[in-house]
Amino acid sequence: MNKYKTLAALVATALLATAGAASAQQSLINGGGASLPADLYKGQADSILPANFSYAVTGSGTGKKAFLENTIGLFITNGTGNVHFAGSDSVLSSTEITNYNNSALASTLGPVLQLPSVATSVTVPYNKAGGDLNLDVAKICGVFSGKINDWSQLDSARSGAIKVIYRGESSGTSELLTRFLTAACATEDLSATRLVGGKFQVKSTFADLFTRDAQNNLPAFLEAAPATGGTSLYNRVYQVAGAIGYVGPDVIPNLQDATKVAKVKGFSPDEVSVAATLNTIAPPTGADISNPAKWVPVFTNPTAGYPIAGYTNLLFAQCYRTLPQRQAVRNFLEKHYNLGVDGNNDAAVRAHGFIPLTQTWREAVANNLISATPATGLGNASTCAGIGR
Repeated sequence: MNKYKTLAALVATALLATAGAASAQQSLINGGGASLPADLYKGQADSILPANFSYAVTGSGTGKKAFLENTIGLFITNGTGNVHFAGSDSVLSSTEITNYNNSALASTLGPVLQLPSVATSVTVPYNKAGGDLNLDVAKICGVFSGKINDWSQLDSARSGAIKVIYRGESSGTSELLTRFLTAACATEDLSATRLVGGKFQVKSTFADLFTRDAQNNLPAFLEAAPATGGTSLYNRVYQVAGAIGYVGPDVIPNLQDATKVAKVKGFSPDEVSVAATLNTIAPPTGADISNPAKWVPVFTNPTAGYPIAGYTNLLFAQCYRTLPQRQAVRNFLEKHYNLGVDGNNDAAVRAHGFIPLTQTWREAVANNLISATPATGLGNASTCAGIGR
């Protein structure tokens, strides 16, 4: 069950998201990125990042860019030194990995580690009275494509224009949503919409799904959230009558209140089927262990449970030059991927509406990426000789 946030907590989160890079302070370990897990990572009483970690809420796209280019200014205004980690709901692409590996930075900073952090749903909050809302595949495809543009097309209890509030920046939450829509809507006839090619595609920038008119305008049913982050989008949904949007679970006061957050295919966002979804993909083995892209399971349209699900991820360097930084990173990762029945962070993870990694994945991450023994492990003496952030 998701925690109930106070108004003060929501305001604080909104200010943090709006402030972006300027909100972070220089720390021993500097990072930032995805807004979806921001409260879990930093700023709340039960947040899991240590006190000597900073986290600037910038969105997944900026988070990946800052980390891969080692540009601390994208996280901390007038910051100096290295970017030590990033959070992202958007999976590193093969192009991003190849470009980094072929860059001069890779030879001095070392390899990238991409670790699945927690599993998450993407919720669909809406602002239209009329009782519970349950979206089947045809309805959710219609709403987010613009094919369905009036609430009366969803049920007889509502009427009026639908306004879709979307994330304007490059966002992993958008990527998780569009990954589901691409798979679930493949057989729907969306040819009369302004979707590029008449179909959904996996995009981290939601606006890139649509063609623009001669004046460079997007379809009128779309409205960008006024600032970076899920809280900004969530607040805007409830400022605009008839609005609907998509956010992570942490900003939703009650995930089971279907009068405020839609069910999808009959399930509320806290009903992700661990067995049918999270356990269906095994961790990488063999040569795949050294490929960061293989360490993030992705789901399209699960057959059971709430279907819009995925992982939010952590990007860390494999190599850190100084012992204090290397040890701080190791201490956090060993705690987060604790191999007990319940990890040290699991209570906080669940309180924020997320799902801890399964034991199988936790063991794989710990044994292959956190242990210094394998060549792919954090601080491996051979791999990291003379290099690091």
